[in-house]
Amino acid sequence: MDSFDAVIIGAGHNGLAAAIDLTFKGWRVAVVERADVAGGAVKTREVTEPGFRHDLCAMNLSMFAGSAFHARYKEALAEHGLAFVPAPHCFASVFPDGTHLGVGTDVAGTVAGIAALSAEDARAWQAMLDDFGHKAPHIFGLMGAPMPSLASLKVVWRAWRAGGLPLLYDIAKLLLASPRDFLDSHFANDKLKAMMAAWGLHLDFAPDVAGGALFPYLESMTNQLFGMVIGKGGADTIISAMTSLFAAKGGTLLLGAPVAAIEMAGGKASGVRLADGRVLTARRAVISNVNPRVTFEHLVPAEAPVGDYRQAVARFRPGPAAMMIHLAMDDLPDWSAGAALRDFAYVHIAPDMAMMNRVYSEAMAGLLPVEPALVVGQPTTLDPSRAPAGKHVLWVQVRVLPATIRGDAAGAITATDWDTAKEAYADRAMAIIERYAPGMLAKVRSRLVLSPADLEAENPSLIGGDSLSGSHHLAQNFLFRPVAGYSRYKTPVPQLYLCGAGTWPGAGTGAGSGYMLARMLAR
Repeated sequence: MDSFDAVIIGAGHNGLAAAIDLTFKGWRVAVVERADVAGGAVKTREVTEPGFRHDLCAMNLSMFAGSAFHARYKEALAEHGLAFVPAPHCFASVFPDGTHLGVGTDVAGTVAGIAALSAEDARAWQAMLDDFGHKAPHIFGLMGAPMPSLASLKVVWRAWRAGGLPLLYDIAKLLLASPRDFLDSHFANDKLKAMMAAWGLHLDFAPDVAGGALFPYLESMTNQLFGMVIGKGGADTIISAMTSLFAAKGGTLLLGAPVAAIEMAGGKASGVRLADGRVLTARRAVISNVNPRVTFEHLVPAEAPVGDYRQAVARFRPGPAAMMIHLAMDDLPDWSAGAALRDFAYVHIAPDMAMMNRVYSEAMAGLLPVEPALVVGQPTTLDPSRAPAGKHVLWVQVRVLPATIRGDAAGAITATDWDTAKEAYADRAMAIIERYAPGMLAKVRSRLVLSPADLEAENPSLIGGDSLSGSHHLAQNFLFRPVAGYSRYKTPVPQLYLCGAGTWPGAGTGAGSGYMLARMLAR
């Protein structure tokens, strides 16, 4: 029997962040992972052809690069191989009339593109950008503090000192507003609003869903000011650097070691029992970096005295499903909206808010959407090392989809299981890209399609193919993530803690929950 101060279940980036911080503070830590490689939803593999490296799920590492965890361990991680590639041309949206609108670090260029549509909106964009410096410290301070906590109260106090009630009202309204309400109150042009609203679909927010304004606002403003970054050679640069640093500090990482159960002793979590029978004891904490539902449905013993918490976690609702299409390419798409689009890290195909609402409604009804929203990632325009010389990879995320298929809104696909339907539906997505980039299909060398079912099989935390580990609607965000009264990473089981995308501050590569939990435990 091996004994540690903490045992962490799941070697995703949040679990590794917690492991590193605790190890640096003198804790003896073990991380156990069911898969043969670490990373969770951050993995890079050659899944089409040799030499073509594809980010299986996460591609954008801007949140990690800007995180408190990275700020604390930046030099150590760099010594262990962490490397980013900047993306000065961050994201763009394409439209059916053959035009596009994009955001990059060239503020004058971005503003000029908006001014070509609306001079009034260009002035409003610049005003929003100028105001961002006043709001950003308070918003990021809130997202970087446990919820609730003295630190979060101090953020609110500082915001009040800086701008009084008007600033607090503005921030509160931003946190609660739908994308449409927020965008309509600032801009007039539909293309500009669509370009920003597309970010809402990354986090389960159709244009008219309350609480969805924040992500489009933050992504637009931060990309304009700071740009985007991806990983040198693949998103797994953060995982390889973290595991190397963890090992160098004496941490124990067990791969291919699924957990059968969380052990209990004296009414407390006392360790984990692996599927092969080994028991790892934890003197101070067991941390589950696994979806809260998976943790309590499969790992916490049924006899554990948790009251109605288990039922509450069972109601923790996944977000809509996603599909990933990975393409090995002879060349990048030739976008009909202009050659400049080949330089962008992301190209969104979600041309208006009516379409975004329609695809969301169809997916929520269990239907394969007629026209899904697409996020086309072009990592090799920034990092040629991910493919053989002169070749490319495309990263295509298909949003928003049903986890369980009840039918096809277009009436063309009859299959109701993802294993049978995925290739036909991937063809539909590819045909949409072909409309905006004629000749793209002829450049495809090979492809791999990962359906929602495939994503869950790869990572059980992605229930139903939900890449968010739980919807971020207001009823299960902030103080309610994952369960009201348990947003500070504790559970009713003493010494059992949760971290990961299913806990505050939610999805993304920011490592926030793992780092904040570790700091709380170390104190």
